[in-house]
Amino acid sequence: MNDITADTPQPVALLDDERLDALFDFFDSERVSEEALDFFGAHGLLTALAISTVVHDRDERHALIFDTTPEFDNDQQRQETLDALDALLDNAVDVFENGNVPDLPFDLEFEDSAEDNDDHPVRLWCAGFMEGVFLDEAAWFGTQEETAAELLLPFMTLSGLFDEEDPELAALGQQPVEATRLAGQLAELTLDLYLLQRAPAEKPTPAPSKGSKGAKGRSAGKSKSKNGGNAGKRR
Repeated sequence: MNDITADTPQPVALLDDERLDALFDFFDSERVSEEALDFFGAHGLLTALAISTVVHDRDERHALIFDTTPEFDNDQQRQETLDALDALLDNAVDVFENGNVPDLPFDLEFEDSAEDNDDHPVRLWCAGFMEGVFLDEAAWFGTQEETAAELLLPFMTLSGLFDEEDPELAALGQQPVEATRLAGQLAELTLDLYLLQRAPAEKPTPAPSKGSKGAKGRSAGKSKSKNGGNAGKRR
């Protein structure tokens, strides 16, 4: 068994399984507007907000996720749901501060059939993550535009948000083997991006990705997909 060095980033769950399952069930219910982010999109958005140096208050974060106020069954459900979302963000910051990476709540492997991958949780998560990026575009790119764009390329490719704008990027993201490879980079790339935001002098090395245009200057728009079919299942 190989020894794990202290410098090796470890995957850490941002919430325990019980709270994650409760959040998933809530987002998958009729209580949440179809215009809201799905569970995976919300997880991605909050992960991005944990990386960004721009602080968004609690009400703003919840509005970004839900679009309109959900139909909570009671005050307890409301409190538990919103507290879980806040804890997810806070825990993400702690994970990054300790040099670790988030344990992403889905399987990373893509199926052989492209049709089965249209609503893959990885795509939904990346779409939510990119919303967080373009919410504070100036802060994300700053003086490190080229490095940030390279680090974000896998997120862009897998999000599907740029398929119409960039057919080359779309084709890359539709290749199951390549999509699986890119998905496997996401967790460590979030830590690289966090370090880039806070220690620009220590530039992380971008993960190798097959070429396309950088992220800067694109407009992500909002990801409005709800969980559907098998894509909505947590691992």
